[in-house]
Amino acid sequence: MRVYVPLTLPGLAAAHKAGEIGPGPLTAYAVTPGLREWYVSDDIEELEYAALNRAASASLRLIAGNPEAVRRRVVVAVDVPDGVAVADPDRSLDSSSLGEVRIASSVALTEAAAVHVDADDAEKDVTAAAAALGAADLGDDDAQFTVDGAEDHELLWFGIQEIPNLIG
Repeated sequence: MRVYVPLTLPGLAAAHKAGEIGPGPLTAYAVTPGLREWYVSDDIEELEYAALNRAASASLRLIAGNPEAVRRRVVVAVDVPDGVAVADPDRSLDSSSLGEVRIASSVALTEAAAVHVDADDAEKDVTAAAAALGAADLGDDDAQFTVDGAEDHELLWFGIQEIPNLIG
């Protein structure tokens, strides 16, 4: 099963140094029954893209909580055995947790398929989005517009062998 783990660049650096993403439990995003129902598509690539975007939003929350983090969203795509990533059935229809899964323990970085990171030109919008997140959560439409501005940036794809260059 492909899961998308939200991180920050410092989190990616720590994972690279340790050789694993963790410790567990980890929150990740995947194509879950709830995400399938919400997205209403049978196209696995579209569904995985939706899960990736959910993880990118979670990465933005991690950035907002860490003033030292570089303002670029990071998502690591990892392949885990079926059954390792578990969705909470009590939250399956909660829109804030669509696609969310838990992984009980750390995951070896060698299981990563790719790393997705914002381009440098996204930093201004990601910075503004991280600052506006709290107000957006409280229903401020202008703040939500600012948060949505970060989502306009596509994450770039990198191979795991490129992690040293990303965190360098």
